[in-house]
Amino acid sequence: MKLPAPKTFLSRFFAEPPLGWAQLWHKKIRLLVALTGIAFADIMIFTMLGFKMSMFGGATNLHKQLEGDLFLVSNRAEYLADGQTFSRRHLYQAAAIDGVKSANPLYFSFKAWVNPWNKKITNVAIIAFDPVHPVIDLPEVKGQLEQIKLPDQVLFDRLSHPNLGPVPEYFAQRKTITTEISGRRIKVAGIFSLGSTIFINGHIITSDWNYLRLFGSDSIDNLSLGILKLEPGADLQTVKRNIQTALPKDVEVMSHKEFIKSEEDFWAQVPGGILFNFGVVMGFIVGVVIVYEVLYADVNDHLAEYATLKAIGYSDIRLLMVVFQEGIILAVLGFSPGLIGATGIYALLGHLTRIPVVMRIDIICQVFIITVFICLISAVIAMRKLQSADPADVF
Repeated sequence: MKLPAPKTFLSRFFAEPPLGWAQLWHKKIRLLVALTGIAFADIMIFTMLGFKMSMFGGATNLHKQLEGDLFLVSNRAEYLADGQTFSRRHLYQAAAIDGVKSANPLYFSFKAWVNPWNKKITNVAIIAFDPVHPVIDLPEVKGQLEQIKLPDQVLFDRLSHPNLGPVPEYFAQRKTITTEISGRRIKVAGIFSLGSTIFINGHIITSDWNYLRLFGSDSIDNLSLGILKLEPGADLQTVKRNIQTALPKDVEVMSHKEFIKSEEDFWAQVPGGILFNFGVVMGFIVGVVIVYEVLYADVNDHLAEYATLKAIGYSDIRLLMVVFQEGIILAVLGFSPGLIGATGIYALLGHLTRIPVVMRIDIICQVFIITVFICLISAVIAMRKLQSADPADVF
């Protein structure tokens, strides 16, 4: 069977009478089962994409908030939190290149946080920079830079995991919160929002000198990240190429987009990312099987009617349009409850894990397109039964 051109295909699809809806509505229980199955498949796909988005989105929350045009990283680093550093002198080398306006360090490492209430120990991510030259574009952080200039004072992420203690609640009551980080007494001087991830329980922001007090005198010369801002009008690719030429091979230069993508690419290759992709595929297969069974049963029940339509001149293409109508109707009607259910699951997951799981418009569009493909593929498979409808069977 030769399919028509897309333009002809669409004109025929919309020109057909709503026979597909009449056939679906005729078997209301079967229609309900089909919609339930599609909604279940959609919720499964939404959930897997939500987990994946949470992993990638959470892992790059900090990256997206950094203010810079170019970023220096160790070429041994697979992701920001793996602890690979490079010498501070390479930042000075980069700052001397034409077109570079400023070059500032960022420190990122982990230390043991003692819960002030139950004394349990949990590792937290510590982010540090020079408060005189802030590199994080968070208004809450920028408004509290004077606080972290003081010795042993930090800002606490209110979206950290609950096992770090009810710090935001106590801070909102203007209570003094002190604890220990690796044996050093520190004070929570402010609150900000960044968000934890699957692998990081929480974040703390402080100054570079407080970072030195926590990690020792050598730590200030070993950078996790160098953040460069360019002069207005400077060509990013040219400056990037000149910096890469001037620096040794153990330092890599990236644009902001490349820096974010490198982190996402790493997590896409870990077993968790592969499992989430596999879950999406399984949801797709489940949806195809369910919709196919419904459409096949419908075609089989009305095979004599289809044979009659063939006898009066309907082509296989026109009959396929009827089955496609059914598939599109099922996709649209089944998607809505799936979206509502998935939105509730996202909210529940965000509440339980403190990891932001937001129903983004691109995810909605992606799942809707997948749902339409599920139903159209099922319609094409069910069409094989429709081709067996013989007008001679009517007589």
